[in-house]
Amino acid sequence: METNSTRSFASMLAQTQAIARDVAAVHAPAVDRDARFPAESFAALKKAKLLSTAVPKTLGGDGLGMMELAQLCSALAEGCGSSGMVLAMHHIQIACMARHGLASEFFQDYLRELVAHQHVVGSVTSEVGTFGDTRSSVCAIEVTGNRYSLVKDATTVSYGADSDALLLTCRRAADSPASDQILVLAKKSDYTLKQTTTWDTMGMRGTNSPGYLVTCSGSSEQVVPGSYADSAAQTMVPYSHILWSALWYGIASDAVGRAAAMVRGEARKKPGTVPSTAVRLAEVSVELQAMRHNWQAVAREFDALSSAANGSEELGSVGWALKMNNLKMGCSDAARSIVHKALQITGLLGYKNDSKFSLGRHYRDSLSASLMISNDRIASKSASLLLVFKDD
Repeated sequence: METNSTRSFASMLAQTQAIARDVAAVHAPAVDRDARFPAESFAALKKAKLLSTAVPKTLGGDGLGMMELAQLCSALAEGCGSSGMVLAMHHIQIACMARHGLASEFFQDYLRELVAHQHVVGSVTSEVGTFGDTRSSVCAIEVTGNRYSLVKDATTVSYGADSDALLLTCRRAADSPASDQILVLAKKSDYTLKQTTTWDTMGMRGTNSPGYLVTCSGSSEQVVPGSYADSAAQTMVPYSHILWSALWYGIASDAVGRAAAMVRGEARKKPGTVPSTAVRLAEVSVELQAMRHNWQAVAREFDALSSAANGSEELGSVGWALKMNNLKMGCSDAARSIVHKALQITGLLGYKNDSKFSLGRHYRDSLSASLMISNDRIASKSASLLLVFKDD
């Protein structure tokens, strides 16, 4: 029997693909319709111990790199976009702790606990008053002795009601500037949630991420060592943009797969002929391939930098920041374009919600891609960076 220390990535990918096909895809319509957490998908992931794949092997996890995690997110998103997004967000939180918290015995112990119990970790980076800027905070941690307390009025708490723990951003102290941030882990027993907004969205409905007033307290050991500025540049931003791009690709890939199945069905009806929609299918496959190569190339580069002696320096560079911005904008636009073109191929059958070729959920989920950290905001930052960046 395989354990976390001996199982192969191929077996993990096969398990994820099976969950995507047999569980996530089966429940995706209900998850989308009811805007509820994809509980069935995560029960299956928990049973297969796939929620600790980003935890280092030394702590009992699988120690997967970016390329491998991205493939798992992409595979799950083919069955259900919301499931893929929650898995990606969960991996991002784990990576922040694993890459920046291991100097702390507390975080070593917590990650071992996560491996044993397969906890789901949610994200709380948004806040009322910051207008979507995750690199500034209004709330500040208060530390008294060896205890901390924190109150955060978050505009969204990613799958908060279904999380076993939350990773929150806040100011380092009450007198700290908005940009001097830290990350704090709050366990389920540490916090209370008071819902302040609803989650009735166009797409990604299963992520179930309304706003909450989060009130938490716990041991001061639960503060991730260092600054959030380093965690963001070296981990949160690259993990977010690469894993999101991979899952958006999974959504687009399934959309093209449905379109291809319809075209093949038309061809079988008239042997020896090439349906007119086949030309459109050939054209959209070019975009799908380019999208895949984009995120895979950056994932490989990230893995290489993560093991390089000067990797941290490069991950904090202007050139890498621009690369992340370009990847996010490129893949978010590509996902929407590809699903739209798949819909043009499937026509009315893709437009109908009760058809096996239905693309309504894919289309609505893909529209979220350019809004999750607005492409306009990212483009504005890139414009400023390009004024000073010189590509050697």
